[in-house]
Amino acid sequence: MTESTLDRARAGDGEAFRRLTEPYRRELQLHCYRILGSVQDAEDTVQETLLAAWRGLGGFQGRASVRAWLYRIATNRCLNALRDTGRRPQPRQPARPPRDVPEPTRRSEPAWFEPYPDALLEDLPDTAPGPEARYETREALALSFVAGLQRLPPRQRAVLVLRDVLGFRTAEVADLLDSSGVSVNSALQRARTTLDDQRPARDRDRAPLPRSPRERRLAGRFVDALENSDVDGLVALLTEDAWLTMPPEPLEYQGHAAISRFYRTLPWWGGQALRLVPARANGQPAFGSYLRDPHSPIAHAYGLVVLTLEGDRISAITRFGDNSLFPLFGLPRTLRDQSVWFRSPCPSADVSS
Repeated sequence: MTESTLDRARAGDGEAFRRLTEPYRRELQLHCYRILGSVQDAEDTVQETLLAAWRGLGGFQGRASVRAWLYRIATNRCLNALRDTGRRPQPRQPARPPRDVPEPTRRSEPAWFEPYPDALLEDLPDTAPGPEARYETREALALSFVAGLQRLPPRQRAVLVLRDVLGFRTAEVADLLDSSGVSVNSALQRARTTLDDQRPARDRDRAPLPRSPRERRLAGRFVDALENSDVDGLVALLTEDAWLTMPPEPLEYQGHAAISRFYRTLPWWGGQALRLVPARANGQPAFGSYLRDPHSPIAHAYGLVVLTLEGDRISAITRFGDNSLFPLFGLPRTLRDQSVWFRSPCPSADVSS
């Protein structure tokens, strides 16, 4: 940023303002997503943030960077959105599982959040987190991390993201939130304790690298098992303590026996009626799933599945039943090509790489 660019923006030059703010747009969207749990809500909040920044540019004193100033606006907009329950739309009703599903391992408090398309990460600047960060970028994007955040109170959520993900110092966070250092540290300790309790430790070093041959082989075996209604093959891919969840549904299944029972109760299981199309979400393998129409060569969207991998196994299967998410991932609502019933559309099924 140069003083001349800032001066031109203050004078009403829209292009100068864009040059000031555009480098931070993608990271602001990801920041808002972590706090709000929704891609669309995050984008709306970024738009509000930029509008507020444009209107308030005359009051920007330059004591902090433009980046920190934008984070201040965006974070407080997120907190306002979470407080204003009347403003935030109710979650769309997911495609619910059949009524006769087996008893779950546990029933959790419903937590509403969405997956984040990897395509939105392509323009993300390669900005190293600050010195106070505790989480690597990949870990802080993982679906389990975002899910854990959504169970924290809004202020704790914001403090933890600002401190442990972005690496802002305590004094900086206090300034961003118009709070005190004591209040920030107290909220941070409570948030850390809650998040650590909710997220069991994983051997992250053994997880396959994104888009690696190892990851593709495991994802391809998952596709083969699901498309061929091979429950034994599916279970063989899971860790002993693997979880199957369907947010915001409170039903959660853990372990081979529970997950096997769940899949065997599905009315379409055994008929090779499911097809999977690859996608990526939160830095993890994901698939748009489609159910065959019994009366025509068409398959209809049937939810988005995201896999969490651990070593050479799958430690979590997370299914989102909201089919309106498909366009965010470049997925069609229907598959109309009759040939999809005679071949797998998933290139990750190639195990020769």
